[in-house]
Amino acid sequence: MENISVFDMLKIGVGPSSSHTLGPWKAAERWISELQEADIFDKVERIKVDLYGSLSLTGKGHYTDIATVLGLNGDDPRTIPTDNINNIIDNIRVEKKIYFGDKRELKFDVENDIIFNREFLKYHPNGMKFTAFYGGLEIETYFYSIGGGFVIKENEEISTHSKSLPFPIDKAKELLKYCKVTGKSISEIVMENELSWQTKQEVDIAALKIWAVMQDCVYIGCHTVGILPGGLNVRRRASIIYKSLIGDSKYSSRDEWMQTIKDKGSDNQDIFSWISLFALAVNEVNASLGRVVTSPTNGSSGVIPAVLMYYLTGVNKDATSDDIVKFLLVAGEIGSIFKKGATISAAMGGCQAEIGVSSAMAAAALTELKGGTPEQATEAAEIAMEHHLGLTCDPIGGLVQIPCIERNTMGAIKAITASQLAMSTDPFEAKVTLDEVVKTMFDTAKDMHSKYKETSEGGLAINVPVSLPAC
Repeated sequence: MENISVFDMLKIGVGPSSSHTLGPWKAAERWISELQEADIFDKVERIKVDLYGSLSLTGKGHYTDIATVLGLNGDDPRTIPTDNINNIIDNIRVEKKIYFGDKRELKFDVENDIIFNREFLKYHPNGMKFTAFYGGLEIETYFYSIGGGFVIKENEEISTHSKSLPFPIDKAKELLKYCKVTGKSISEIVMENELSWQTKQEVDIAALKIWAVMQDCVYIGCHTVGILPGGLNVRRRASIIYKSLIGDSKYSSRDEWMQTIKDKGSDNQDIFSWISLFALAVNEVNASLGRVVTSPTNGSSGVIPAVLMYYLTGVNKDATSDDIVKFLLVAGEIGSIFKKGATISAAMGGCQAEIGVSSAMAAAALTELKGGTPEQATEAAEIAMEHHLGLTCDPIGGLVQIPCIERNTMGAIKAITASQLAMSTDPFEAKVTLDEVVKTMFDTAKDMHSKYKETSEGGLAINVPVSLPAC
């Protein structure tokens, strides 16, 4: 059984992709740590990186090469000034050297030392190989970016926490059993597990930090105009929609901004415009190498913030920080159930594994905050995923823009609808359980043709002609 924390599912990083950007970044960091532990790091004379399969086919559009370089350079995705990324990369390209692991200078040619290989490795579509050269030796290490920023080696189990949990959970039926026996809500069960690793104060602080980054994404997206990078010339729409909704309202702080949205939202009948705005804002930030929260992936990072913003500004304007923490705890646990029982990698399961999972996470969390039972919450998650089954991943030009950004709006709205449906019916009469839909999603993923799994070799990616500038 894998011990996965909520904060493994909800991670702060840099866009546009958790599997193709954050994953390779973290793989580079882990490789450096392993070199240091083996007393090889200081001996390394040259390094090379090979990208395989989906990491290669959509690597340029997902900035996989840039993320890998930043990881090798010792930059931290949680703290790096995102506005300075292009300058850092430009300097490395010109000087042809990196500050290896933030410890020592090492010659590195971005154009020649990162190799894109179209072939797929057998273990996972997102494979990469790091090679260290020293003393006439070549040491090769393989990593696989399996979605959501998780990185493993072949046949390695994800278990970032060694302590046993009071409520070990792999499946939804186990979660519901604990809720029934203890009388606790889902968020209370999840909190008990998190307390195995840190104090309640630390959990609250970590969760609210996650929310602060999400909220920043919405704010930045609402106030940024222009064209998204990458060459598709996609115009940012969040700021346009935002201005049409907010009018001439003035504010001087984030708190005043939130209050303005609450005030305006109560007067506006088109709630779908607000929900779509929140999701678009986040994913436009993600598409431009901005800082986002992997939830459970970067490509689906707009769904959970959009639904939580909907709750805070429309459903319960008196909500507290405790409500935010509960929402994120429930969302994270539902995400981990999908992670353990299926996949959250679009390269393995298509977009159902990203938008579908994020929609299920948000639906369950919203249901608990609205007073739903644990059974209704898991039923909401089931409904949300059921209506994303089979969703392909076919990004045009390999960029996390079309159709990715708009899909977050659809995922958010489906999550809200799923919650409403679950709360208006008896969950004990439901014909499909969450565990059954998790299995079905994974079965569908295994049957799906590889060209629809984040390769840009099928769907919109080949039927919409584009001409992108050379990378």
